[in-house]
Amino acid sequence: MLKLAVFDFDSTLMDGETIDFFANELGLGEEVSKITEAAMSGELDFFESLQQRVGLLKGLDYTIVEKISHNLPYMNGAKETIAELKKRGMKVVCFSGGFRTATGYAKNILGYDADFSNVLHHKNGKLTGLVGGDMMFNYSKGDMLVRLQNMLGIKEDETLVCGDGANDLSMFAHAGTRVAFCAREILKKEANIVVETKDLKQILEKI
Repeated sequence: MLKLAVFDFDSTLMDGETIDFFANELGLGEEVSKITEAAMSGELDFFESLQQRVGLLKGLDYTIVEKISHNLPYMNGAKETIAELKKRGMKVVCFSGGFRTATGYAKNILGYDADFSNVLHHKNGKLTGLVGGDMMFNYSKGDMLVRLQNMLGIKEDETLVCGDGANDLSMFAHAGTRVAFCAREILKKEANIVVETKDLKQILEKI
């Protein structure tokens, strides 16, 4: 029986990449998007790519960051799927290589129990181009998942994970139910459930 569900945020619970929305404000959308795509496809080290992308955001007003973070388009079926999983007695958590401004705000809207993500450093009302947090490395999601499982007394075969990119691979290694959601090829290879339509409710039919 499944007891824990862990979802990625960008392009999984949310339809798009938060950092790309920020970059668009500075006219750097295309440049940042290319780096994001390479990182999610496993062609770039996640830590290096994150630092590189956040560095490009230096000088962006923090009020704009908050405004964008609070107006993101959530994925079709996200709210309903989380509600149903919780009804089935599962803890639902969000792991994101993105940012707390987005995942912390979405928590109460989408209904998950906790979020682990990164924090954009800001000073005097502007981004400094620095970032820190829970999900900085390729291995971060897997590392955090194992810690959660140990703390909650939940086994691998009682765990569902869902994501779309290469930085989700590390958590796939520690879960019995592995959902690749509109995902890159590198992740689909490790999944035992593949969803190709932008509707998270499809997961409910497959578990």
